Amino acid sequence: MAFRHVALVGKPAPGIGPVIEQVRDFLRQHGLRVTLERRSAEAAGIEGYPVMEPEELGQACDLGVVVGGDGTMLGFAREVARFGMPLVGINQGRLGFITDIPFEQFREALAPMLEGRHASERRSLLEGAVWRDGQSIFSGVALNDVVVARGAAAAMVELRIHVGEDFMANIRADGVVVASPTGSTAYSLSAGGPLLHPSIAGWVMVPIASHSLSNRPIVLPDDAELRLELVAGRDASVNFDMQSLTHVQLGDRVTVRRSEHQSLFLHPEGWSYYATLRRKLRWYEGNS
Repeated sequence: MAFRHVALVGKPAPGIGPVIEQVRDFLRQHGLRVTLERRSAEAAGIEGYPVMEPEELGQACDLGVVVGGDGTMLGFAREVARFGMPLVGINQGRLGFITDIPFEQFREALAPMLEGRHASERRSLLEGAVWRDGQSIFSGVALNDVVVARGAAAAMVELRIHVGEDFMANIRADGVVVASPTGSTAYSLSAGGPLLHPSIAGWVMVPIASHSLSNRPIVLPDDAELRLELVAGRDASVNFDMQSLTHVQLGDRVTVRRSEHQSLFLHPEGWSYYATLRRKLRWYEGNS
């Protein structure tokens, strides 16, 4: 048996209870100890089973099974990345780039994985902070992206951007997306950015509705700190994976760098990143 103690996480949404219970029962039938993430258990209305907070699960469990969409996986992956817990995603959402096992097939897919027969890959995380008058006032971690954007009713923002010690550009736009390879299939893609293979040691910076057509997406190495200073615009904000947010003022600097932690994802044997792209983006032309 490759694993002994599984953290089970579900999307905290109505109707998730029967889904979580099916996965829980399957894991227990395979001799695994199962502990539910507290918020998932409360949303599912499941009582009488052990529950823990994400940090406790990261310390106690040797596998995480996440049932939901990519947003559910993003939230849990960030919280347990520092513990090195491998994660498996069962898709109950729409696209499912990182929750890639269809719920209808989870039994056939999980059985060999629980015995140690699986593919694995590591994904880099971003860590960022907001600096004001030389002090860090906010920090966060992202698996997908860090986004600096204008407010709902405000005009565009202007950002002065440095890569390491090098000044790169002043960009006037609705905002800027800094995305990891994982995040290159998310907001970055819809804003016109390129796809990055997960093994690439880099990230992509994408202007959102730039004032100048010469401001194009650029792929950057991930070994230098990126600094974005707000020099014009009001009611701007910075968010991490669209799940944690703070407002920024003129003169504030947002720094983004590679996190020392990574997320470890497990997939069924034979998993292919390119097959995932072909299936999720409907690249069906040519040979399958």
